[in-house]
Parts: sequence; C-alpha cells; structure tokens
Amino acid sequence: MQNVLIVIHLIIVIALVGVVLLQRSEGGGLGMGSGGGGAGGFMTGRGQANALTRATAILAGCFFLTSVALAILANQGRVQRSIIDGAPNAGAPAAPTGPSAPNAPAQGGVLDQLRQLQNQGQGGAQPPSPPAAPAQ
Repeated sequence: MQNVLIVIHLIIVIALVGVVLLQRSEGGGLGMGSGGGGAGGFMTGRGQANALTRATAILAGCFFLTSVALAILANQGRVQRSIIDGAPNAGAPAAPTGPSAPNAPAQGGVLDQLRQLQNQGQGGAQPPSPPAAPAQ
C-alpha cells in the first residue's frame, strides 16, 4: 500500500512541477510560445491561465493529501517511547560501578555516563595534564 502511494505521490510531484513551469510569468516562462491572445490557438490566454491555475490547485491538494497519508502510514508501526521511562529511579539502590563491576549499568546523569565511557576508553586513566611550557 505504501509503495503504491509513493508512486502516486511521485507522479503528482512531476505533474505539479510541469504545470507550474508551464504557467505564464512576467518573464514568460516555458509557456511563452502559446501565451498570446492574438493567435487563434486552442485556448485563449485567459482560458489557459485559468486551466493551469485550477490544475495547480488540484495537484497541490492531491500532493498535500498523499503527504499526509504517507506520514500516517509511516507512523503506524512505531511505538512511542519516553526518555523518562529509561531514567533510573531516585529511590533505587545504586549498583556498584567502577573497575569492580565493568558491565554494570551506568548511574547518574548523562555527563557522568559520558565520563565513565571516556575513562573506560582510556583504560581508567585520568586525562593527561597539559604539557609544561618550554624554557626560554
């Protein structure tokens, strides 16, 4: 269903781009050869403008509807989760962390967890001190 809707959406997008490019602008656009009212063409300038404007409005509405439908289909299988659900409880006893329990879940805030990960990556060593200034 979603693939069919994507194909329809792409066809609408291509048609919308084409109709917008055919519309007459101040510079003439791509429709400059069929614009004038003096030639005895299929449609007069005013009739062509009305038809292109109406087609643009219809295609824009279809584009909007297919976009909304695709968004709804994309969110159907998702489960909403909250970051609050993953937060540790304040009243829960703290699990031992550090070198004695390397696989224990990290406690504290995000910054504490990042520091623990950084220390694990450096083998538990503290960050190096800045180098001494060279003697002159």
